[in-house]
Amino acid sequence: MTDGNALNILKDLAIQAGQAIMGIYATDFAIASKEDNSPVTLADQTANDMIVKGLQKNFLGCAILSEEEKDDQTRLMNDYCFLVDPLDGTKEFVERNDQFSVNIALTYKNRPVWGVIYAPVAQQLYYAAHGDGAYLKDLTTGAVKKLSVTDKLKELIWVGSKFHTSAKEEELIAQHRALISEVILAGSSLKGCMVAEGKADVYYRFGATAEWDTAAMQCIVEAAGGICRQIDGSEMLYNRKHHLQEKGFYMVNRKENIWV
Repeated sequence: MTDGNALNILKDLAIQAGQAIMGIYATDFAIASKEDNSPVTLADQTANDMIVKGLQKNFLGCAILSEEEKDDQTRLMNDYCFLVDPLDGTKEFVERNDQFSVNIALTYKNRPVWGVIYAPVAQQLYYAAHGDGAYLKDLTTGAVKKLSVTDKLKELIWVGSKFHTSAKEEELIAQHRALISEVILAGSSLKGCMVAEGKADVYYRFGATAEWDTAAMQCIVEAAGGICRQIDGSEMLYNRKHHLQEKGFYMVNRKENIWV
């Protein structure tokens, strides 16, 4: 199997999961709570089952770390690990604001090498392979475009989370207000996709996130020319023993826009 064919499998799985999610989105679905009080729905589990079964079928013996699966830490002995967030933005899904996505990434020796993000409502598929660029396919038209971050140093567009804003983010915005022309609040990994696509320039997130939240997004942003690091400047690494990234991170278009 070539890398291109393998990446196509991830794209197909993301789209199929997205279609299943949309079928549930149109219903009066039930909402449950996890132990951490975050919401979970039938869409999360349905999409997860489709993706995990598809990965296991096509990539025998692969390691998988998914938000909706019990963590099997034998993955730590595998150089390759798939990271799956079958419904990134469950809060957005529950709020019915359309800003949710399906995230699938492959990591090799702790670094993301493939990334796929599918936005089911917009039918937009973002994908990247390390060293081969980042792309966006519009499934409604079939059009494909290569993505590139902007080179802007002023009149910047800041993108942040609808549900996870913080005092530190507000402080950073205030400190650099002269450089920021617009602040946009968006959901799920689509924030990183906005940076990759050039629709935003800087994205800072303080506080903990899970590996499956950022791996696909990081692959796409970096392949589009962006910079992704933890808040302290260290690498964002994956398939670690503890799946929470507690330092926060930034995804920016240029090194001059690293403000921490």
